[in-house]
Amino acid sequence: MILAIDIGNTTVALAGIKDGRVCFVSHMETLRSATEEDYRPRFEKAFSGAKYHPVRFEGAVLSSVVPAITDVVARCAAAYCPSMPLVVSPEMKTGLTMAVPEPEKIGKDRIVDAAAAAAHYPLPVVTVDMGTATTFNVIDEDKKFLGGLICPGLSTGLRALGERCAQLPQVRLAAPKAAIGTNTADCMINGAVLGAAATIDGIAAKIEAQLGKPVTIVVTGGLARFVVPHCQRKLVYEPELLFKGLAALYMANRPTGKVPGEQASHDKKRRNKYRHH
Repeated sequence: MILAIDIGNTTVALAGIKDGRVCFVSHMETLRSATEEDYRPRFEKAFSGAKYHPVRFEGAVLSSVVPAITDVVARCAAAYCPSMPLVVSPEMKTGLTMAVPEPEKIGKDRIVDAAAAAAHYPLPVVTVDMGTATTFNVIDEDKKFLGGLICPGLSTGLRALGERCAQLPQVRLAAPKAAIGTNTADCMINGAVLGAAATIDGIAAKIEAQLGKPVTIVVTGGLARFVVPHCQRKLVYEPELLFKGLAALYMANRPTGKVPGEQASHDKKRRNKYRHH
């Protein structure tokens, strides 16, 4: 089993992946000033609910958008693996050509999303990852990473409204009951969720206009489940895109070699499933 770690702005996610399948996922809060001693018991707690005991992994791979704790979390992960985790970087074998001026400044989670989508879905492909921020990545038919967009995340926008507007409350994200809200909380939720859905539809159309061809839209991230049902265009919802991408990057970059033939066959079938007609 492989340990895949995603250090995000809000949470650190740990996933156990075996034969391309996500077996478990645990989350812990991202503590930007925490030490290894602070994170170690959190790792123990995260693995305590896993059904695979003792918890040992053949290796680990890590993506981080919080550099201050990357090494701290990596050292904690190493206690459960034969070696330190592979850390995602543009220099890894990703299957992508980075067609941007400063690839080292691209968020590592964006690289993972892009590599996973380019390997599994018809090209050109656009990934939409809905978390603290909503990120769009554009990969063309030659697997070139062309760039993308970064928008405020749903919860980030709602929290900002509650903090900056004196008469607006803090509200919890939920599924809209109808397009037209009849109270302040519903109006805020509807604006955030339906606005995000319209953003995905609208930005996808503009990307297609710039490329001059249709694109596959792959949506992922913890908040995507609220938005996907309200998008008008056809898209793919893949909640485990980043974890599966991390596992694939591990297999491509570990010292011993290649993705097993069984997994490669699975990937081919998945690409055919979603190929444009």
